[in-house]
Amino acid sequence: MKKRVLITGSNGVLGKNLVRYLKNNYDDFFELVLFDLAHDQDFFTQFETFTGDLRDPNILKQAVEEVEIVIHAASASPSYPDTEVYDIIINGSKNLFEVTFNHEKVSRLIYLSSTSVYGVPQKTPLYETDAVMPYDPYNKSKMAVEELCSTWRKKGKCVTILRPRSFIGPGRLGTFAILYEWASEGHHFPMIGSGKNLYQLLDVEDLCQAIYLAMVGEREQVNDLFNIGAAEFASIKEDYQAVLEAAGFYKKIISLPAKPMFLILNILEKLKLSPFYKRLYLKLNKDYYVSIDKAKAKLGYAPQYSNQAALLRNYHWYLKEKDRLGKTTGTGNNATWNQGILRLGKLFF
Repeated sequence: MKKRVLITGSNGVLGKNLVRYLKNNYDDFFELVLFDLAHDQDFFTQFETFTGDLRDPNILKQAVEEVEIVIHAASASPSYPDTEVYDIIINGSKNLFEVTFNHEKVSRLIYLSSTSVYGVPQKTPLYETDAVMPYDPYNKSKMAVEELCSTWRKKGKCVTILRPRSFIGPGRLGTFAILYEWASEGHHFPMIGSGKNLYQLLDVEDLCQAIYLAMVGEREQVNDLFNIGAAEFASIKEDYQAVLEAAGFYKKIISLPAKPMFLILNILEKLKLSPFYKRLYLKLNKDYYVSIDKAKAKLGYAPQYSNQAALLRNYHWYLKEKDRLGKTTGTGNNATWNQGILRLGKLFF
C-alpha cells in the first residue's frame, strides 16, 4: 500500500522537482499530497493539493489527514520583511509540527533547513557538529526551527534535518539567472575577489535523492542532522567559467577587488538599487563547503552532479525557458530578479 506523503512548499523550485523525482522514480510507493500558497494548475492537476498558509492550523489539519510522512520544504524568501520572515518560518513551522505530531499516523518528518545557519564560514569543511552563527532573520529563523525539531525528537518523534548548500536545477533563477543572462548575451561576468575560493553548490536532483533516503531509511539512521552538497567542485571562478564557455562567446570571469565591491554593494543595497543582500555577497569570496561524510555513511547519499554539471544543467534549462520567462520579476529563487543598476554593468563587460 502506498505511503501518503505531505510536501509543503510544493510549488517552489525544490517542491516541483521533488514531486517530479518521486513521481517518476517511486510512484508505486508514495501517494503525494501537496501544500502551498498557490499551485500551478498545469503541473499539479494529477495530485491532491491544498492551498493555504502554514500559519493556519485548520487547513493544515485537513492536509495532514492520513499522512505518514511530512516533508517540510516551505519557507519565506530572505528578501521578505524581517517580521514576515520570522512569522512564516518559525510560527508556520510550529503550527505544522503541532498538527503533524498530533496525528498518530505520521511516522517521520523531514525538515529542509540551510547551511546558512553556519554564518559566514570561518573554516572549511563545515561539519554538523560545528558552531552555528546565524546573523540575519532568515538563518536565525531556520535555526529556531531546527531547535523545534530537536525538541520533538526528544519527545520520541523521528525528525530528519537536512542542511543543503545553495541548490540549482530546473526552475532555479534568482542570482543564477543574472549569470545565465549575461552569458547568453555574450558578456564577460564580474566576480568579487580572485575567484580562487572553493565554493560548493548542489543539484536539486541530488537534494531530492537525500530527501528520498530520509523517507525510507532506518529510523535510527535518519533521525539526525545532515549536511547535503555536491561531492565535486572547483573554484567558484572555474565553475562559473564553464557557463561562459557553454555560451560560446569566448568570454571570461573578471575578478574585481573584494573590499571596494563590498562597499559599493552595501551602498546599493541601502539605496535599493541592487537585488543583492549581505547574506549573498559576504561569502562569495570565501571557501565555503560542507562535509557530506555523515550523509554518505548514514543515509547512503551519493551525489551524481558536480558543481559544473549542475550549473550547466540549470543553464540549458534557462535557455529553453528564456522566452517564456519574459520580463517577469520577483524576489524568490524561482523568479528572475530585477538587476537594478547592476544591469548597466553590461556596458563595461
